[in-house]
Amino acid sequence: MPQAKEEKMDVKDYCRNVEMELTSWKAKLYDVIRKVDAMPTGSKQKMSQQIEGFHMIMTELDDRIDQLRTECPAEWSPQQKEILGRIDDLAVGLGNQPLMADLGVNVAAMSEQAESLRREGQTVMFVSVGGQLAGLLGVADPIKDSTLEAIEQLHGEGLRIVMLTGDNRTTADAVAQKLGLDDVLSEVLPDQKAQKVKQLQGEGRVVAMAGDGINDAPALAQAQVGIAMGTGTDVAMASAGVTLVKGDLRGIVRARRVSRATMRNIKQNLFFAFIYNALGVPIAAGVLYPAFGLLLSPIIAAAAMSFSSVSVVGNALRLRRAGL
Repeated sequence: MPQAKEEKMDVKDYCRNVEMELTSWKAKLYDVIRKVDAMPTGSKQKMSQQIEGFHMIMTELDDRIDQLRTECPAEWSPQQKEILGRIDDLAVGLGNQPLMADLGVNVAAMSEQAESLRREGQTVMFVSVGGQLAGLLGVADPIKDSTLEAIEQLHGEGLRIVMLTGDNRTTADAVAQKLGLDDVLSEVLPDQKAQKVKQLQGEGRVVAMAGDGINDAPALAQAQVGIAMGTGTDVAMASAGVTLVKGDLRGIVRARRVSRATMRNIKQNLFFAFIYNALGVPIAAGVLYPAFGLLLSPIIAAAAMSFSSVSVVGNALRLRRAGL
């Protein structure tokens, strides 16, 4: 019986798959290290050897990724900065201005046109053929109406919104102006996103990071709250604590409202749980008996305990009617 011909994976696909796997492990390890750092000092001292091991593994993963990027073919770019190839024996490049500089291609002839596109919020990619500038492309994602609404609502709650992007500064500023963002961190390479999040945390800020790509995974794990888009990659969703199923940023506003309503509900339930015991236990112990001859009947005590549970459950069910 003839055997099916084994399909061989293209080396570029292999590199991409390995990069995705290593990045996934980095994201998971970031999450573990972040949780360990939040532990009390005494507990961290007991786990000093394990913590050192975590950092050694992180260093090893970084070394493996660097080695992968060195050994894989030039046509593959793990950081998605450029695309390189050959057509009819001519070297073809597609990427940003730094790539063209690396290839020795002068883009001065189209710099004014490129800057005009950037001011409109478009990402500019130059095309070179045979070492000569051949043209440029301007691409832009349309801004959803729901995004503007979400940003307005988040601003209304006093949040500072920062855009973290690999785009050129001019492009990033144009988009930020349209959206009314507070700050922009532009020209950030994918493997630098987690560092930027850590930098903001070092300034004493509580960071919630929203993203959907493979390269967002370490940053999502590093942030206090990682928010992944349900329309994005599995690695991003695995690294985040919250996933927005429809990828609608208004879900962040709703998630915050649910969180606040839940915390209020928990505090109210603790009150209901303790108030019955605080009143019932002393009476059952006979505190009022010397003065009033009053003892708590076991039947009343059992009813009070049941009513305590009913109060807690009923109060929790009010979350279904919480305004989102």
